Amino acid sequence: MQFTGQTALITGASSGIGAAYAKEFAARGANLVLVARGEEVMHRLAEEIRSEYGRKVEVIASDLGVPGAAERLGGQVEELGLAIDVLVNNAGFGLHGDLVDADPARLTTMVQLNCVALVDLTRRLLPGMVTRRRGTVINVASTAAYQPVPHLAVYAATKAFVLSFTEALHAEVKPSGVRVLAISPGATQTQFFEVAGEQAAFGRRRNVRQVVASTMQALDRGRPSRIDGMLNAVVANSSRFAPRRMVLAMGNRTFGG
Repeated sequence: MQFTGQTALITGASSGIGAAYAKEFAARGANLVLVARGEEVMHRLAEEIRSEYGRKVEVIASDLGVPGAAERLGGQVEELGLAIDVLVNNAGFGLHGDLVDADPARLTTMVQLNCVALVDLTRRLLPGMVTRRRGTVINVASTAAYQPVPHLAVYAATKAFVLSFTEALHAEVKPSGVRVLAISPGATQTQFFEVAGEQAAFGRRRNVRQVVASTMQALDRGRPSRIDGMLNAVVANSSRFAPRRMVLAMGNRTFGG
């Protein structure tokens, strides 16, 4: 798959999986719009990509956890005169802990970023893709989407939303030629656990290049969703067939530390 002459907008692009997507799409010919809160870090990444791949790269500093941020971002993209062909909704975070002890404002921000901003930005950019009969939407879900997770209750629920939303959207727009994919990483070597806490980790961590490679394979095959890594896929899918009480008990033991 090549994306020569197309423009890819990537949220959460300052590091980790987002930065890896940026380099991958640049290597495949795309120009980029990088979106995250860390403007200085994104500018360094942009210079690296311009130097290595010769692509056009725009940097937009935005906190998508703030209500209305996705709408403002859409307006900024329009002001730049850009048509977005690829949207990667990667921005998101998780928090480990019990709901009763959680900061209500942080929970609201998590839902805003993981779900509301993702839907708002997709709704704003998707019509142009459908009209052009060409486009790609990648939504980053998680293996946590496949079962309720005690002590990560809100995070897992937001990712279950992302997975369900994306698979349904895949079916809606498939006749138009627009590809829509939910990629579900498990534990990955990123800064995610600096926010969520090490207790949120389970299993051997894969690297960001593996997640991006899984994404590209799934897009090429026209899949609505893909779990990154064979072991992650086995564990996540097995939870769908296990008794619910067993799944909850296992999650409670695994993430209750």
